[in-house]
Amino acid sequence: MTHLYIPLIFLAAGFTQGVCGFGSALVAMPLLLFFMDVKMAVPLCMLNGLIITAFLSLQLRRHVDWQKIIPLFIGCLPGIYAGVRFLKEADSNLIKLLLGIMLVSYSLYSLLARPKPVKMKRFWPYLAGFGTGVIGSAFSAGGPPTIIYITLTGWKKDNMKATLSVFFLLTGILMAAAHAATGLTTGPVFRTFGIAAPFVLLGVWLGSICYDRIRRETYLRVILSLLVVMGGVMIGTALF
Repeated sequence: MTHLYIPLIFLAAGFTQGVCGFGSALVAMPLLLFFMDVKMAVPLCMLNGLIITAFLSLQLRRHVDWQKIIPLFIGCLPGIYAGVRFLKEADSNLIKLLLGIMLVSYSLYSLLARPKPVKMKRFWPYLAGFGTGVIGSAFSAGGPPTIIYITLTGWKKDNMKATLSVFFLLTGILMAAAHAATGLTTGPVFRTFGIAAPFVLLGVWLGSICYDRIRRETYLRVILSLLVVMGGVMIGTALF
């Protein structure tokens, strides 16, 4: 049954990021934790995320602005190291609890706040990149700091999605290398990745087709509402 559910989970995860430009790990991680330990789920999500972000980066290459990406990437580098050390040494239930809190907090913020564009200070992209590095390498769900930052910039939709895709591709390569170097990416992870990869690629392709055909705001509200529920379940299982 696990080999049936995992492809479906990554099909949905790939579709989500194909539409939104982010969110594959936020969809996949809560569901994977019903079937495997978090220390296997994190590197598995990271490997599948590389497929998604590589596909989207090629698709949106005309909208890539490196001046937007470089500050985020520089800030992310020290965060990756901090997150990997945390994942290697922390208790799995603690990680699950923190991830659940992060999911609920981020989803409620996005649903209720509806942030408007503001004038950004020069250090904000570096800070957002650092937060992404920590959360991404520890939880394989590092999007919220960068996504919140980008939603406040007022950039066009294609620029937002292209920036997220290239940034997450670059950081994903570093995080996957860090996981491998610290022994987190094991044989079972690679075998499960081989099963999931075709489905995540199919999902991101289907999501990209839908990208221009549906209202992004409506779709995001549905996904974020589900993430609130999933985050609550994770908090509950970690505590009780």
